[in-house]
Amino acid sequence: MKKISIFANHNFTDMNLRDIKKDIDYVFSAFIEDCTTVAAVNANASTEELEKLYEEAIDTYNEMRDKVVAKCEGSQRAKFNALAKEICEKVDALYEKLSATVKKTVSA
Repeated sequence: MKKISIFANHNFTDMNLRDIKKDIDYVFSAFIEDCTTVAAVNANASTEELEKLYEEAIDTYNEMRDKVVAKCEGSQRAKFNALAKEICEKVDALYEKLSATVKKTVSA
């Protein structure tokens, strides 16, 4: 499966704090919306597993927001590049878990 980065069209030299905060908000709200859709559409979905995914997503969201506003010693560009990579990895992991939850309910 090909992974698509939400940051593919960003020019990190022009990226600022506001932009990366908006991207974090967008990505995590989209994930929460997808979890809600799974819960609404699939009656067999485990509410416990979905609740754990909600909590993990919210915790990760808070962690990313804290990292964004933290002072950095080096360049902002390097910080934003590292954060963008980390955000993509963490959201991909959340979607993998959501996918596994859906697969369990479909096969059950």
